Amino acid sequence: MDLLRHLRLFVTVADELHFSRAAERLGMAQPPLSQAIRRLEKELGAELFDRSQRGVRLSAAGAALLEEAHDLLAREERLRTLARRAAEGGLGTLRAGVPPDTAAAVLSALLTACAERAPGLCVDLHEVGTGEQVRLLASGGLDVGLVHHPVDATELCLGPEITLDLGVVLPRTSPLARLPEVRLADLAGHDLVLFPRAQAPGWYDRLLDVCRTEGFVPGRLRHASHPEFLLALVTAGHGIAFDRGPAARKEPRVAWRPLAGRPLAQRISGAWPAGRGAHPAARHFAACAAEVLSRDHTAGPHRPFPPAAPRPWTVVYDGPGEKSDDDR
Repeated sequence: MDLLRHLRLFVTVADELHFSRAAERLGMAQPPLSQAIRRLEKELGAELFDRSQRGVRLSAAGAALLEEAHDLLAREERLRTLARRAAEGGLGTLRAGVPPDTAAAVLSALLTACAERAPGLCVDLHEVGTGEQVRLLASGGLDVGLVHHPVDATELCLGPEITLDLGVVLPRTSPLARLPEVRLADLAGHDLVLFPRAQAPGWYDRLLDVCRTEGFVPGRLRHASHPEFLLALVTAGHGIAFDRGPAARKEPRVAWRPLAGRPLAQRISGAWPAGRGAHPAARHFAACAAEVLSRDHTAGPHRPFPPAAPRPWTVVYDGPGEKSDDDR
């Protein structure tokens, strides 16, 4: 016997205390409803209704059962809802890879967007380059990732692709920092600080190809995995770098300038394993990431180079005999 179905019928009759009205409400004929209640009573070994010419009333056993039946049916609905949310990716843990150069503000916005879309989902972020992400997605070590293109996606599904223009990061004392925008050819003779090739081999090779085509062959390549280290090398005069802008604009000892013609465009998208074993939330994470990255306006107005560059240490503290703004 389908106990839950019979309990639903019982609850409806108990609400109406009238078999005909209950049958009409359930969209069924009255005789089958009466038979179903009799089978339930036989199964439970108790009369649930007192039937007489004056009408139908709950028996003592029926009154005792009614509260439990309501609770059991409510639990069943919660169970079904829980199963649906899990199947749709709204519960559990999603292991997500993000590139090492992802800005803190972007990560925060991404986690917030995921929490709003699926409050019961725990997003476990891992700082991993594209090359390693592809390996982990294939081996089951990650459920979803944010990868730089071009990438070998033969075994992957890809979400919406976002294109972000890169500018150049220069020492603030560089004559090129006085320009509103810089051509790649203007960088000839400079060393280049770049992320390690293993992080995103396809994008690494593509970036250098574009530089050579546009007339910039780096004198020397230096590698930096972390944005802070990259900025430190530029500040120390060990080369220039390419960046989307936000991190560089916070460092007063460097200048960020857009590239003329926007020749370097970083393409990013979510990626997850193809096939039936994919995490149900992977597609939603990729969509959230695309939405967040599309709002990450990195090519904002540049700060004009000042007529006379301040001494680097005056950024940190006031010189001798000088008053701070608070003292004036």
